[in-house]
Amino acid sequence: MTRNVGPIMRVLAREIDGLDLPAVEKISNSQAEDPFQVLIATLLSARTQDATTLAASTRLFNVARTPRTMARLGVRQIERLIYPVSFYRHKARHVKATCEILVERFGGRVPATMEELLTLPGVGRKTANLVLILAFRSSKNICVDTHVHRISNRLGWVRTRTPDETEQALYRATAPRWWPYINLYLVTWGQNVCRPISPRCETGTIRISGVFMMKTQRFVPPISFNLNRSPSDIPIESASSPS
Repeated sequence: MTRNVGPIMRVLAREIDGLDLPAVEKISNSQAEDPFQVLIATLLSARTQDATTLAASTRLFNVARTPRTMARLGVRQIERLIYPVSFYRHKARHVKATCEILVERFGGRVPATMEELLTLPGVGRKTANLVLILAFRSSKNICVDTHVHRISNRLGWVRTRTPDETEQALYRATAPRWWPYINLYLVTWGQNVCRPISPRCETGTIRISGVFMMKTQRFVPPISFNLNRSPSDIPIESASSPS
């Protein structure tokens, strides 16, 4: 396992406190981890800015809050409610089809296994993992989006070319205790500090000096980081805990 994972995760736990959370996390928190709303919000969030996702999800849930009521909506109505999320026409069809399947095949409930979630239209491993973590409190999944893929490579935890490769590599590189938190910590850090455009990494506690070149897939040596923290500052377990 990569030795610097634990120290960095402990620092990130403190550093993201007060930062703006990802949209799906906000929805999950406000709706008491409702599996259906987490699922739909995650479907809408793909390649869409968080503010847009949150606004679109709110409009949609104000009209229909369950698979049965949402399945009754027309595709054009869903399109109007979720616009301007990216690929809103495709997502509207996926949302309606997903709701119909949930009603017909799963009794109106969101399934709680990876295999069953992947049978839903538009649901890939990222969406399924996030639903399992947020809605079903799974401790056995890692959700990898572009931020997790980018930052975990820059930190030197993995050397991978795709998010799916990154997910599998992170299972090997990190201790299970960190799996449910990797997405929350790295996405929050990636959206607010270590951004893909105009990053502010050099002003943060964790200073990433290397660069993972996404276009060329070329790696430059990854990281220097400052862990100048006393044990009382560490919010997750103790400084001596294993990585």
